[in-house]
Amino acid sequence: MLVVRKAAQTAVRKYLCRPFSASHTHLQERKGLVLGVFEKDGEEEGVHLTEAAARFDQSLSGKLSELLKIAGPGLKKGKNRLFYGIHQDFPCVAVVGLGKESEGVCGAEKWNSKKENIRQAVSAGCRTLQELKVSHVEVDDCGDAKSAAEGAILGLFSYDELKSKKKTRVTSQLHGSADVDGWKKGVVYAEGQNLARFLMEAPANRITPTAFANTIEEKLAPHAERVTVKKRSKAWMEEQQMGAFLSVARGSEEPPVFLELHYSGSANSQQPPLLLVGKGITFDSGGISLKPSQSMDTMRADMGGAATVCASIVAAAALKLPVNIVGLAPLCENMPSGKATKPGDVVTAKNGKTIQVDNTDAEGRLILADALCYGHTFNPRAIVNVATLTGAMDVALGSAATGVFTNSDWLWEQLQQASVVTGDRVWRMPLFQHYTNQVTDSQLADLNNIGKYSRSGGACTAAAFLREFVTAPHWAHLDIAGVMSNKDEVPYLRKGMSGRPTRTLLEFAAGLAHSG
Repeated sequence: MLVVRKAAQTAVRKYLCRPFSASHTHLQERKGLVLGVFEKDGEEEGVHLTEAAARFDQSLSGKLSELLKIAGPGLKKGKNRLFYGIHQDFPCVAVVGLGKESEGVCGAEKWNSKKENIRQAVSAGCRTLQELKVSHVEVDDCGDAKSAAEGAILGLFSYDELKSKKKTRVTSQLHGSADVDGWKKGVVYAEGQNLARFLMEAPANRITPTAFANTIEEKLAPHAERVTVKKRSKAWMEEQQMGAFLSVARGSEEPPVFLELHYSGSANSQQPPLLLVGKGITFDSGGISLKPSQSMDTMRADMGGAATVCASIVAAAALKLPVNIVGLAPLCENMPSGKATKPGDVVTAKNGKTIQVDNTDAEGRLILADALCYGHTFNPRAIVNVATLTGAMDVALGSAATGVFTNSDWLWEQLQQASVVTGDRVWRMPLFQHYTNQVTDSQLADLNNIGKYSRSGGACTAAAFLREFVTAPHWAHLDIAGVMSNKDEVPYLRKGMSGRPTRTLLEFAAGLAHSG
């Protein structure tokens, strides 16, 4: 009898977990469902389903629980199991592993495991259904509708605009939960990050400075009553005496654009704005200090700072956050030519400081310098600049976290709290006088655009350089070079440009809005 039962279980497992074949093309027009299951705690009996999964199971008279028991060992975190034909409305059901329900925030790492587990699990389930060409998926909130929405929307994104063979476009909606507002909020957060991913992934001949600015203007058009978009020309930059920015742009045939966004969400028009500044090098060849050819193609994403800043403002406008935000994105290419700035040249920034440019591949700090100077004219309550600034940051932290350099403990705490919610880690880095001494040691000018000891402490000397253009008491520089792209480090993002830390910037802005 035992042998027969085991044979039956094996047959059921093979049937339930069989690969999807071409004969199931009818699923293209049918719905899929993603449901969650927790790992057992201790000696817990039975299957630990989420509330929505339990109700679904009850509607089937316990069939789902029984099939899960028969199909094999309990699902581990991030894994999923498919069941076909168990419900007339959902021909294909993906049950996903959420880890242990008791998981929460790790104080040491400032990491919310529960939220991350939900994002990872939902993403895996949605992708599996996408591979089966299911075009509409309903998703269990798994205890946190916002995180579930983020997992679904982020997990399904892929940049295939220029491919003839595209992935199935999948729409998603909340299943079995009343937290519609949480779901909608998660969708906006994720779509914001996906906008940044789109901009960063697109080829540089498609996303030029002008095309970038036009794309953001188009995305903000539905919110015109709260948003003002100004696309500043080269002539305006010359009037503003932005010599550092123009020194980078001069090598390219593409005209530079200084993109200025004003989001007025607060009822108090006099409320000092949050200032977000993003590095916008739409392609970085290194200029005369030419980069090696290997992986130079990834430098199409060297405008990741501008992409995340602008995308977060688009999302803030969609959410109608009650806060005022000014976004600045100096946009240009860094190219070699007969007009390009040469190593050893001296340029003058907007604040009058002279800069000896010993390495034209350290260009991001030059365009940010003028943008930071200009940004002070808005009397901001806080300044956050974001940039794929240094390879040294990638060496220091890898893809684990964004490096944060700040002169404000308060600002650091706000950014850290936001990152716990989004699962996108930040890590505080030092701003020692030692690094300032290196960038102020120039033979020909007030400053040098690289440190005295070249590569040593490169991320720190870059931050020290930027601090020379900041007088505000609450300023933070986010170096996102290490988190620019994703291989498999963040399991709910596909391989490619990551769009990090868009959601953290958005959550930070939302925190300021609600704190007044």
